[in-house]
Amino acid sequence: MRLKLAQASMALSLLLPFYFMVAALGVKFDLWSWRVGLLTLILQVGLPLFGLSLILGLVALVASLVRTPRTGWKMALVGLLIPLLGLGYAGALRQGSGDVPPIHDVTTDIADPPAFSAAVMAARAAVDANPVNSMSAPMGSLEAYKGPEFSAISAKTLGEVGRGAYPDLRPLSLPAEPSKVAAAAVEEAKAQGWTLVTTDPAAGVIEATAETFWFGFEDDVAIRVRPSPTGGSIVDVRSTSRVGLSDLGANAKRIEAFLAGLKARMAAD
Repeated sequence: MRLKLAQASMALSLLLPFYFMVAALGVKFDLWSWRVGLLTLILQVGLPLFGLSLILGLVALVASLVRTPRTGWKMALVGLLIPLLGLGYAGALRQGSGDVPPIHDVTTDIADPPAFSAAVMAARAAVDANPVNSMSAPMGSLEAYKGPEFSAISAKTLGEVGRGAYPDLRPLSLPAEPSKVAAAAVEEAKAQGWTLVTTDPAAGVIEATAETFWFGFEDDVAIRVRPSPTGGSIVDVRSTSRVGLSDLGANAKRIEAFLAGLKARMAAD
Protein backbone atom coordinates (compact mmCIF):
# COMPACT_ATOMS: atom_id res chain seq x y z
CA MET A 1 0.00 0.00 0.00
CA ARG A 2 2.79 2.43 0.91
CA LEU A 3 4.63 1.62 -2.30
CA LYS A 4 1.52 2.23 -4.38
CA LEU A 5 0.96 5.53 -2.58
CA ALA A 6 4.53 6.61 -3.36
CA GLN A 7 4.12 5.56 -6.98
CA ALA A 8 0.87 7.51 -7.28
CA SER A 9 2.50 10.56 -5.71
CA MET A 10 5.42 10.51 -8.14
CA ALA A 11 3.17 9.87 -11.15
CA LEU A 12 0.91 12.80 -10.31
CA SER A 13 3.82 15.16 -9.68
CA LEU A 14 5.48 14.18 -12.97
CA LEU A 15 2.23 14.74 -14.87
CA LEU A 16 1.69 18.23 -13.40
CA PRO A 17 4.31 20.06 -15.53
CA PHE A 18 2.89 18.48 -18.67
CA TYR A 19 -0.63 19.48 -17.65
CA PHE A 20 0.37 23.13 -17.20
CA MET A 21 2.31 23.06 -20.48
CA VAL A 22 -0.70 21.72 -22.37
CA ALA A 23 -2.98 24.29 -20.74
CA ALA A 24 -0.68 27.14 -21.80
CA LEU A 25 0.24 25.88 -25.26
CA GLY A 26 -3.40 25.15 -26.01
CA VAL A 27 -4.00 28.89 -25.82
CA LYS A 28 -1.02 29.59 -28.04
CA PHE A 29 -2.23 27.21 -30.76
CA ASP A 30 -5.88 28.33 -30.53
CA LEU A 31 -7.17 25.06 -29.11
CA TRP A 32 -9.07 27.08 -26.48
CA SER A 33 -9.34 30.68 -25.36
CA TRP A 34 -6.95 32.30 -22.90
CA ARG A 35 -9.79 32.43 -20.37
CA VAL A 36 -10.21 28.66 -20.59
CA GLY A 37 -6.46 28.03 -20.49
CA LEU A 38 -5.55 30.45 -17.71
CA LEU A 39 -8.68 30.89 -15.63
CA THR A 40 -10.19 27.40 -15.93
CA LEU A 41 -7.46 24.87 -16.69
CA ILE A 42 -4.75 26.48 -14.59
CA LEU A 43 -6.43 28.46 -11.81
CA GLN A 44 -9.63 26.47 -11.26
CA VAL A 45 -8.33 22.97 -12.04
CA GLY A 46 -4.54 23.16 -12.01
CA LEU A 47 -4.10 24.78 -8.61
CA PRO A 48 -6.25 22.17 -6.78
CA LEU A 49 -4.28 19.44 -8.58
CA PHE A 50 -1.11 21.17 -7.44
CA GLY A 51 -2.32 21.17 -3.83
CA LEU A 52 -3.38 17.52 -4.07
CA SER A 53 0.06 16.56 -5.39
CA LEU A 54 1.73 18.40 -2.53
CA ILE A 55 -0.41 16.70 0.12
CA LEU A 56 -0.10 13.29 -1.49
CA GLY A 57 3.67 13.62 -1.71
CA LEU A 58 3.95 14.58 1.94
CA VAL A 59 1.68 11.73 3.10
CA ALA A 60 3.53 9.22 0.92
CA LEU A 61 6.92 10.34 2.24
CA VAL A 62 5.87 10.15 5.87
CA ALA A 63 4.21 6.78 5.35
CA SER A 64 7.30 5.35 3.67
CA LEU A 65 9.65 6.50 6.45
CA VAL A 66 7.77 5.72 9.63
CA ARG A 67 7.90 1.94 9.21
CA THR A 68 10.42 -0.54 7.95
CA PRO A 69 11.12 -1.60 5.30
CA ARG A 70 11.30 2.00 4.08
CA THR A 71 10.39 1.25 0.48
CA GLY A 72 9.25 3.89 -1.96
CA TRP A 73 10.62 6.88 -0.05
CA LYS A 74 12.65 8.07 -3.04
CA MET A 75 9.58 8.09 -5.26
CA ALA A 76 7.62 9.87 -2.54
CA LEU A 77 10.40 12.44 -2.21
CA VAL A 78 10.20 13.16 -5.95
CA GLY A 79 6.44 13.43 -5.58
CA LEU A 80 6.93 16.08 -2.89
CA LEU A 81 9.85 18.02 -4.39
CA ILE A 82 8.22 18.76 -7.75
CA PRO A 83 5.18 20.59 -6.29
CA LEU A 84 7.48 22.29 -3.76
CA LEU A 85 9.58 23.65 -6.63
CA GLY A 86 6.38 24.77 -8.32
CA LEU A 87 5.28 26.46 -5.12
CA GLY A 88 8.60 28.31 -4.94
CA TYR A 89 8.24 29.45 -8.54
CA ALA A 90 4.67 30.64 -7.94
CA GLY A 91 5.83 32.50 -4.84
CA ALA A 92 8.57 34.24 -6.78
CA LEU A 93 6.05 35.31 -9.42
CA ARG A 94 3.68 36.58 -6.76
CA GLN A 95 6.43 38.57 -5.07
CA GLY A 96 7.52 39.99 -8.41
CA SER A 97 3.96 41.02 -9.26
CA GLY A 98 3.79 42.92 -5.99
CA ASP A 99 6.75 45.05 -7.03
CA VAL A 100 5.07 46.40 -10.18
CA PRO A 101 1.74 48.20 -10.60
CA PRO A 102 -1.22 46.33 -12.12
CA ILE A 103 -0.94 48.01 -15.53
CA HIS A 104 -0.37 46.63 -19.02
CA ASP A 105 0.35 49.76 -21.06
CA VAL A 106 3.63 51.68 -20.84
CA THR A 107 5.47 54.18 -22.99
CA THR A 108 8.61 56.27 -23.08
CA ASP A 109 6.63 59.50 -23.58
CA ILE A 110 3.64 59.81 -21.26
CA ALA A 111 2.79 63.33 -22.47
CA ASP A 112 2.68 62.43 -26.17
CA PRO A 113 2.81 58.64 -26.60
CA PRO A 114 3.06 56.94 -30.00
CA ALA A 115 -0.39 56.21 -31.40
CA PHE A 116 -1.61 52.92 -32.78
CA SER A 117 -2.96 52.85 -36.32
CA ALA A 118 -6.54 52.06 -37.28
CA ALA A 119 -5.40 48.62 -38.46
CA VAL A 120 -3.95 47.74 -35.04
CA MET A 121 -6.98 49.09 -33.22
CA ALA A 122 -9.23 47.01 -35.48
CA ALA A 123 -7.17 43.90 -34.75
CA ARG A 124 -7.51 44.57 -31.02
CA ALA A 125 -11.25 45.11 -31.32
CA ALA A 126 -11.64 41.85 -33.22
CA VAL A 127 -10.36 39.88 -30.21
CA ASP A 128 -12.08 42.06 -27.58
CA ALA A 129 -8.72 43.29 -26.33
CA ASN A 130 -8.03 45.72 -23.51
CA PRO A 131 -8.94 49.31 -24.37
CA VAL A 132 -6.07 51.61 -25.27
CA ASN A 133 -6.48 54.36 -22.69
CA SER A 134 -5.11 57.87 -22.63
CA MET A 135 -1.93 58.23 -20.60
CA SER A 136 -3.50 61.30 -18.99
CA ALA A 137 -6.56 59.39 -17.78
CA PRO A 138 -6.86 59.04 -13.97
CA MET A 139 -6.70 55.40 -12.98
CA GLY A 140 -9.93 55.73 -11.00
CA SER A 141 -11.78 56.73 -14.15
CA LEU A 142 -10.85 53.51 -15.98
CA GLU A 143 -13.37 50.68 -15.72
CA ALA A 144 -10.82 48.01 -14.80
CA TYR A 145 -9.49 50.05 -11.85
CA LYS A 146 -12.65 51.20 -10.09
CA GLY A 147 -12.43 48.67 -7.26
CA PRO A 148 -11.30 49.63 -3.74
CA GLU A 149 -8.15 47.55 -4.16
CA PHE A 150 -6.85 50.22 -6.52
CA SER A 151 -7.45 53.17 -4.20
CA ALA A 152 -3.70 53.81 -3.80
CA ILE A 153 -3.33 54.65 -7.50
CA SER A 154 -6.83 55.89 -8.37
CA ALA A 155 -5.86 59.58 -8.28
CA LYS A 156 -2.79 59.11 -10.49
CA THR A 157 -2.90 59.02 -14.25
CA LEU A 158 -1.96 55.93 -16.23
CA GLY A 159 1.18 57.68 -17.40
CA GLU A 160 2.17 58.70 -13.88
CA VAL A 161 1.78 55.16 -12.58
CA GLY A 162 3.96 53.82 -15.39
CA ARG A 163 6.59 56.53 -14.94
CA GLY A 164 6.70 55.91 -11.20
CA ALA A 165 7.25 52.19 -11.72
CA TYR A 166 9.72 52.54 -14.59
CA PRO A 167 11.50 55.91 -14.17
CA ASP A 168 14.29 54.94 -16.57
CA LEU A 169 11.87 54.29 -19.43
CA ARG A 170 12.61 57.42 -21.47
CA PRO A 171 12.90 58.47 -25.12
CA LEU A 172 16.12 57.42 -26.83
CA SER A 173 18.16 60.16 -28.50
CA LEU A 174 20.43 59.14 -31.37
CA PRO A 175 22.72 61.29 -33.54
CA ALA A 176 21.67 59.71 -36.87
CA GLU A 177 18.94 61.08 -39.11
CA PRO A 178 15.39 59.75 -38.56
CA SER A 179 15.12 57.71 -41.77
CA LYS A 180 18.28 55.79 -40.94
CA VAL A 181 17.19 55.23 -37.34
CA ALA A 182 13.73 54.09 -38.47
CA ALA A 183 15.25 51.59 -40.90
CA ALA A 184 17.41 50.24 -38.08
CA ALA A 185 14.32 50.11 -35.83
CA VAL A 186 12.62 47.84 -38.37
CA GLU A 187 15.59 45.47 -38.30
CA GLU A 188 15.73 45.52 -34.52
CA ALA A 189 12.01 44.72 -34.27
CA LYS A 190 12.65 41.68 -36.47
CA ALA A 191 15.61 40.72 -34.29
CA GLN A 192 13.36 40.86 -31.23
CA GLY A 193 11.13 38.26 -32.89
CA TRP A 194 8.15 40.57 -33.35
CA THR A 195 5.67 40.35 -36.20
CA LEU A 196 5.75 43.59 -38.18
CA VAL A 197 2.41 45.24 -38.91
CA THR A 198 3.39 48.69 -40.21
CA THR A 199 6.78 49.67 -41.61
CA ASP A 200 7.13 53.24 -42.87
CA PRO A 201 10.70 54.40 -42.19
CA ALA A 202 10.14 57.58 -44.18
CA ALA A 203 7.36 58.60 -41.81
CA GLY A 204 9.20 57.20 -38.80
CA VAL A 205 6.36 54.80 -37.96
CA ILE A 206 6.77 51.11 -37.12
CA GLU A 207 4.18 48.84 -35.54
CA ALA A 208 4.60 45.25 -34.48
CA THR A 209 3.03 42.48 -32.44
CA ALA A 210 5.04 40.62 -29.81
CA GLU A 211 3.88 37.18 -28.70
CA THR A 212 4.70 35.40 -25.45
CA PHE A 213 6.05 31.86 -25.70
CA TRP A 214 3.75 29.85 -23.44
CA PHE A 215 0.29 31.32 -23.84
CA GLY A 216 0.89 33.17 -27.07
CA PHE A 217 -0.42 36.39 -25.49
CA GLU A 218 -0.10 39.22 -28.00
CA ASP A 219 1.11 42.71 -27.12
CA ASP A 220 1.05 45.58 -29.61
CA VAL A 221 4.10 47.81 -30.01
CA ALA A 222 4.18 51.26 -31.62
CA ILE A 223 7.55 52.82 -32.47
CA ARG A 224 7.92 56.46 -33.47
CA VAL A 225 11.08 58.11 -34.80
CA ARG A 226 11.14 61.91 -35.05
CA PRO A 227 13.75 64.57 -35.71
CA SER A 228 15.31 65.99 -32.57
CA PRO A 229 15.21 69.78 -32.13
CA THR A 230 18.96 69.65 -31.46
CA GLY A 231 19.76 67.37 -34.40
CA GLY A 232 19.60 63.63 -34.82
CA SER A 233 16.55 61.60 -33.82
CA ILE A 234 14.29 60.80 -30.89
CA VAL A 235 12.78 57.32 -30.58
CA ASP A 236 9.65 56.63 -28.55
CA VAL A 237 7.97 53.28 -27.96
CA ARG A 238 4.63 52.19 -26.55
CA SER A 239 3.84 48.56 -25.66
CA THR A 240 0.30 47.53 -24.75
CA SER A 241 -1.03 44.09 -23.83
CA ARG A 242 -4.21 42.82 -25.46
CA VAL A 243 -5.36 40.75 -22.47
CA GLY A 244 -4.79 40.73 -18.73
CA LEU A 245 -4.68 43.44 -16.09
CA SER A 246 -1.06 43.31 -14.98
CA ASP A 247 1.78 42.50 -17.37
CA LEU A 248 4.22 41.76 -14.49
CA GLY A 249 6.57 44.32 -16.03
CA ALA A 250 6.79 42.56 -19.42
CA ASN A 251 5.98 45.61 -21.55
CA ALA A 252 8.59 47.77 -19.86
CA LYS A 253 11.22 45.04 -20.23
CA ARG A 254 10.29 44.69 -23.89
CA ILE A 255 10.77 48.40 -24.53
CA GLU A 256 14.07 48.47 -22.63
CA ALA A 257 15.39 45.48 -24.61
CA PHE A 258 14.35 47.03 -27.91
CA LEU A 259 15.93 50.42 -27.17
CA ALA A 260 19.14 48.80 -25.94
CA GLY A 261 19.30 46.68 -29.09
CA LEU A 262 18.59 49.67 -31.33
CA LYS A 263 21.26 51.75 -29.60
CA ALA A 264 23.83 48.96 -30.02
CA ARG A 265 22.80 48.49 -33.66
CA MET A 266 23.25 52.17 -34.43
CA ALA A 267 26.60 52.26 -32.62
CA ALA A 268 27.80 49.30 -34.71
CA ASP A 269 26.76 51.08 -37.91
